[in-house]
Amino acid sequence: MTGSQVPYLLRAARGETLDRPPVWMMRQAGRYMKAYRDLREKYPSFRERSEIPEVAIEISLQPWKAFQPDGVILFSDIVTPLPGLGIDMDIAEGKGPIIADPIRTQAQVDQLRSLEPEESLPFIKPILKALREEVGNQSTVLGFVGAPWTLAAYVVEGKGSKTYSVIKNLAFSDPAVLHQLLSKFADAIATYARYQIDCGAQVVQLFDSWAGQLSPQDYDTFALPYQQRVFRQVKATHPDTPLILLVSGSAGLLERMAKSGADILTIDWTVDMADARQRLGSEIGVQGNVDPGVLFGSKDFIRDRVLDTIRKAGNRRHILNLGHGILPNTPEENAAYFFEIGKQADQLLAVHA
Repeated sequence: MTGSQVPYLLRAARGETLDRPPVWMMRQAGRYMKAYRDLREKYPSFRERSEIPEVAIEISLQPWKAFQPDGVILFSDIVTPLPGLGIDMDIAEGKGPIIADPIRTQAQVDQLRSLEPEESLPFIKPILKALREEVGNQSTVLGFVGAPWTLAAYVVEGKGSKTYSVIKNLAFSDPAVLHQLLSKFADAIATYARYQIDCGAQVVQLFDSWAGQLSPQDYDTFALPYQQRVFRQVKATHPDTPLILLVSGSAGLLERMAKSGADILTIDWTVDMADARQRLGSEIGVQGNVDPGVLFGSKDFIRDRVLDTIRKAGNRRHILNLGHGILPNTPEENAAYFFEIGKQADQLLAVHA
């Protein structure tokens, strides 16, 4: 591919200096879109929506058709590969993953299977293949996986949590069992990420959503080594595929996240983008930073906040995004405006300098 044929987001992720940042949104296919809500009535189960290829393809492409983002992400969930490991799960509407039999003992860890994605995740290949065919070189297809600590948090707690007391109990009273679980998850996630790339994903994002619930020293023990293990394995076979890391509430962890092996770090809104850039240096890419709540503001407010982030991030190794997923009640026209501002950023920055 020539430079002009390489999708814009991929060029940014590889370190090219560009006139404007590529722009996409986390959870850009979802409840804020009427098209998604209409489809959800027909397919009420999240697993149906994400595991029936034609439905997942349609949902993944809804924002593409509406906004033409620079990134189109697979519609799925981080817990999707768990049944392939022998972990029964469901995803409850509005509540998130539910694990039928939480894993808390050595015997349960020993029973986990190795992941064979072609067998247990047969829907992934047709979805990613179709997305690549649909967007061509006009957008970058993103895959994503859950990080070992965050998957373990769901699997040990049995569901989402506000305190993470069950997994912390295991971490601090029987760490050997948790480390074995994290090791198995790291290898399975690396296998799954590589499989997504083989099926068509051009960039993969690792969600360690709940690693921000750890103290810095516990992050170094239970999160970072397993992020590194995933990224190391993926880079060994797919060295040219950019990898993104997200940790929610990560303002105090940026320097630690930079040691993960990720090419790009998602920055949330609890740290100023200029500070993040200063702390991370020029060789680590940055993504995000705009508070999803900004999209409830006026158009002038949205424009000013988006341009502020772009100005502070600079024109190299920056992907414009929200600091987390778009919120369910966000006005659709404000989401459209976010993309519009991102795509006109070079002209707007000149005017609003």
